[in-house]
Order: sequence, then structure tokens, then C-alpha cells
Amino acid sequence: MPALAAPGVPVVYPAPPRADVVDTYWGTPVPDPYRPLERVDAPETQAWLRAQAALTRAYLDAIPQRAAIKAALGRLRPETSFESALERHGQFWTTTRRAPGKRKVTFVRDAVFQPDRVLLDENALPPNVTVAYTGWSRSGRLFAYATETNGSDWLTWHVRDVPTATELADVVRWGRYVGVGFNADEGFYYSGYDAPAGGSATNGERPGLYKAFYHRLGTPQSADLLLATAANADEFPANAVTDDGRYALTDTGPPDTNGYDVFPADRPGAPRHTLVVPGDGRVRYVANAGSHIFFTSNAGTPNGRIIEVDADDPQHRAHTVVPEKSDALVEASRIGNRFYLNYLHDVHSVLEIADAAGRHIGTIPLPGIGTATAPLGDEEDGFAYYTYTSFTEPLTTYRYDLETGKSTVAAREPTPFDPAPFVTEQLFATSQDGTRVPVFVTHRRDLRYDGSTPTILWGYAGYGDLFTLTPAFGSVNALWLQLGGVYAVVNARGGGEYGEAWHHAGMLQQKQHTFDDVVAAAQLLIARKITSRAKLALRGSSFGGLMVGAVIAQRPDLFGAAIPESAPLDLLRFQKFGTGASMAVETGSSDQSEAAFRALYAYSPLHALRPGVSYPATMIVTGDHDDRVFPAHSYKFAAALQHAQGGDAPILLRVAVNAGHDYGVAGTAADGIADRYAFLVKALNFTPSL
Repeated sequence: MPALAAPGVPVVYPAPPRADVVDTYWGTPVPDPYRPLERVDAPETQAWLRAQAALTRAYLDAIPQRAAIKAALGRLRPETSFESALERHGQFWTTTRRAPGKRKVTFVRDAVFQPDRVLLDENALPPNVTVAYTGWSRSGRLFAYATETNGSDWLTWHVRDVPTATELADVVRWGRYVGVGFNADEGFYYSGYDAPAGGSATNGERPGLYKAFYHRLGTPQSADLLLATAANADEFPANAVTDDGRYALTDTGPPDTNGYDVFPADRPGAPRHTLVVPGDGRVRYVANAGSHIFFTSNAGTPNGRIIEVDADDPQHRAHTVVPEKSDALVEASRIGNRFYLNYLHDVHSVLEIADAAGRHIGTIPLPGIGTATAPLGDEEDGFAYYTYTSFTEPLTTYRYDLETGKSTVAAREPTPFDPAPFVTEQLFATSQDGTRVPVFVTHRRDLRYDGSTPTILWGYAGYGDLFTLTPAFGSVNALWLQLGGVYAVVNARGGGEYGEAWHHAGMLQQKQHTFDDVVAAAQLLIARKITSRAKLALRGSSFGGLMVGAVIAQRPDLFGAAIPESAPLDLLRFQKFGTGASMAVETGSSDQSEAAFRALYAYSPLHALRPGVSYPATMIVTGDHDDRVFPAHSYKFAAALQHAQGGDAPILLRVAVNAGHDYGVAGTAADGIADRYAFLVKALNFTPSL
């Protein structure tokens, strides 16, 4: 079994399969010696992965605090059952409960004061199968749920008859990314891909073009109606049904500049008419009042506004209802004749209320600097629900009285975590070009500003307001605080924290701004003596993992450790695997233009590594069934970083088995967190509070 050497002695890593591969991009030769690792199921790749796993396990299992860290995480998990707020779906009322150590159970009542009965017990599913999406018909008589296997993004839809809690025969496979919209109780709209050749998907296989379908209940999936097909890998057509069930809306064009077509929801094959022309900005459905359909839109207004389009108007002219403000509008709802608007002010939520004409008429006070959702409910019920969370406060559902404007707690995620010793402050770093970059820092109130505190710096910075990093509680981050660490979040350019302009400033050929912002945040934490280089770890997942890889390649001197997770790290070939081509809308791709290639080649983590450089201790994390970001990204980067490492800090590869982009087999998450934190305890050389 390979083992990591003592300090000062070079580590002998497992030898990866290599090949003399050189690609030429726009006249530039680029070696790709670890190309064989793209054959993820090849015997030589699997042998190398087994050797890497043995090395990683030997290292992590030898860290004495690992078992105690896992036990501490278990103590932070809810010790009591959690019950969600009661919701109405048609004539039925539903709630979900989760017992300690168990998965959710969905209950239903035939009337608000009737006893609960089980509708779906997720504990009855196999451990490698999870529920990813749910949806209700307007009558509440049908309940759809989608399952994922081994963390894969592929969805399989099932439907239950709510009055009898029995499963219908309908099973719809090969969905992805979005939920369903019901056409009364007749069928549902969904999106996904054609079935793979041979009926099974291979990791890394490109699935073709995304499509929108309609499934009529009681018919085989082979009879489903094809409603829309993407023009290219950047588009994801999907159908939503308006609140009153009258219209179906087809999302067209790329997500950043989409539009909508409209047709009667009860006539799936009817001709579609363009309601909002794609190409100008991001548009999202909010609500409708008869033929008047309301959307949020950042077309021409990068911070967003509410527009109204009349489906009966042949010209489908858009009218501004709520104009743009200086804060970014990230979400909206409509209850009765009022709009409930969720703005971000310096990356925390502000809930405002506007009347039917768009005039400001009030606000909903929030407990602090955190993240809220826009209230949802029916005017006839007299109340609505919204949620709130912060870095130290668990997700709480509030019941909002529509008449009095008062909020009361309806449900709160249980946790034994005590927030009193901790505080969150918002700092602002100055990036290389002078841009002011927000950084949230959560720490003990009695923090010693001497640079000795281990600190995680987390970031993402991509896809605009789809993945904006706002304050949120999690037991994993709470554990880090209890271990004695500081948890920092950088809101680098590329996200939607300050609207679409902030997004555009960190995408395509402006992506270097993201990495400059992260570097500025790290320098701020060090300059304030919140931490020091030796105690600072950079973490991020998915697009955030790309951020980690790029930053440690550019500034390895700033960090004591790094953990890139499920990350695209080969920026010249990402478009060749799975659904990776869809990332080009954010980054461009090497085959689009020479300018795009030059920009990508400059920061692609795999290609930015330099032999002999002392890189920080790094653990690269991926799942072997990740079909969103091909795991070969992590394999190639690990091999290259191990080869390039000029110092004695360890470079480890941790591959979760039967796991996808976000998760895998139920019950294995605690081991993954224990491994990450044990790695940081050793890499940052501190004694955790256990």
C-alpha cells in the first residue's frame, strides 16, 4: 500500500496511465499526457484509482481526530423530529416529517383537521435512490416525485394518486434538471433527453439536445408528445403551467437570454405563440391574473424589474409594473393584487411589497442579515409562508398574515447548535481593479486577531442569480465553527449578488475577475489577522471548484490547504463530455474562437500548473457517477498536481463510490465531511475543539 512520506521526503504517488498526446488549438500545441484517464472505466484507470484510494484512506484514517469529528457532526444533526409547515394543495393538506437519522416522509390530510396518512415514505426507497423533485396537480389529487440513482442527474418520474396513496403505473425516465407542470389531472409537462442508445447511460456520454415533453397519464412514455427541442447545448426548453392552470409557458433560448412561448395548458399539441422574445435578458414566470402574465426580467435592466404581458394581445407588448431599483431583484411572488419582492442589498435579503400598480407599500421585517424567500400562498387563505436563514440561524418557515402583516414561526429546522457565541460580519475586499468585493466572515465573538485561527474561504461565482451565495445555515459549516474555525464566503464577480452586471463582469473573457476577487478576499483575511496563509483553506464545489483550482494555480502562496470538489478543471475539453457543453455559456469553449481559447488556456487549472512549485495541501473530491461534471476532470488534475508538486504537502484524490455531482448513497455524507475536516485539521495544523 502506498503511503505518504515523512515531512521533507518526496511522496511517491501511484503512476497514472500516460500518453504522448498533443492537441493543437488555433495554432498552439497543448500537451495532454493524462488523456488516458478520460477512459474512466478502463482497467488501467481503475487500477490507478484503487491505488489512489488506498493512499488517501491510509492518510485520512491515520488522523486521530477523524472519528471524533464524525461523531461531532452526528451530534449536530437534528436530535428531534422535524415537521414542515402545513401546506394546502387543492382540497388536501400536506406536511413532511423527518425523524433523527431518517429520510423524509410526506403526509397528507383529507381536510385541515383530519388525521395524517402516509403518502410517500422515502425511507422505503433503496439507499442509493433519492427524491430530487416533487410536484402537485392543482386539484391536489395527483402527486409526482422524481428519483435519482447514485447521485446521477437522470430523473425517473413516478405519480401517486393522493386519495388512495397508491402508485400509478406511469413511469417516465430520462428527465433532467426541472420539475413537472400538471395539466389538470390529465398529464404533466416535463423536460429531459431522449433515451440513451441501448437504454442505459454511460458516464461521460453526451446525451444529445434537451427537449420538452408532455406525458398523458395512462399512456406509455413512447407516446409522449415532443413540444420543443433545444437548438444547441446552451438551451434548456421547459414548460411551466400558470397558477390558474390556463396557460402553459415554454421557456425558449439560453437561460441567460431566454423567452417564453404560450399555449393553452389543456391543449398540449396546440400551436405556440411567442409571448416574450428571447435574446435580451433572463425572464422568469411569477404569476398570472387571467391573460395578464407577470415575469421578472433583467432585459435592459440588469438589476431586474417586473413586467406584464397580455397573452391576448397579438403584439404581446411588455409593460413595466415594478421598475428597476439599485438593489438586485432575485425573486418575486404575487398574492391577490400585491407583489412580494425579494431584493438583495449587499448580498442579504430585503422583502418589499408593491401594489398592483407597482408602488411600494411596505416591507416584511426580517430577523437580521440573512436570506429569505418571497412569500407564497393564496389570498383566500389569509396567510402565506416564507423562509429565512442566516449563517448561524437554521432555516425557519414563517407564517405571514396577509391582513395584519405580522409574521410568526410556523416551523424551524431543529439543531442543537448554539448561535450565541458566534457573530457574522460583512467585510469588503478591494480587488485588483479597485472593485469592492463582499466577504462574509462568521466566527466566535472572542476571536483572537493574531492570525492563528483556521479559516475556510468558500466561493462559487458563476451563473448569475441562479447560484448567488447568500447567508445560509448548515450543520456542516456549524461544525467547522464549533471545531474552532472561521467560515468566510467571498461573493466574487460571476454570481448575481449585484445583478446581471456583476455576473457579466465574471464570465467569458472577464473570468479572471473572479479569481482576482478571491485573491483579494484571502489577502483581506490575512491582513486583518483573522487568519494567516498557513491556516487558510480554499474550498468550492462544481463551478466553485473551478475557482479553487484556478486560484491555487495562480497564487499557491496564499493558502495552507485547498479542496476543489466536483470541479471542471480541464477548461479545454469540458465540452466533450456529458452535458459539459452547456458550461460554454459562462466560459466560452476552446473551439468557439481563438480569443475564447486564449482566455481559457490562461486560467484552466489543469494547464496552469507549473512543475516544481510548492502547492498547498490539496484534496481533490469527486463522485465516480458524476454525470454533470465528468470525474476525469478531477482524475487528470490530481495526476498533474501530484506530478507538479515541488513541496511536501500532500495531494490526495478522494472519489466517492456510487455518487454523483452532489450526493450518492444515503448515509455516506458524514464520512465525506469527516474526511474533509480531518484533512484540514492536519493540513492547517490545529487542534480542533471536540
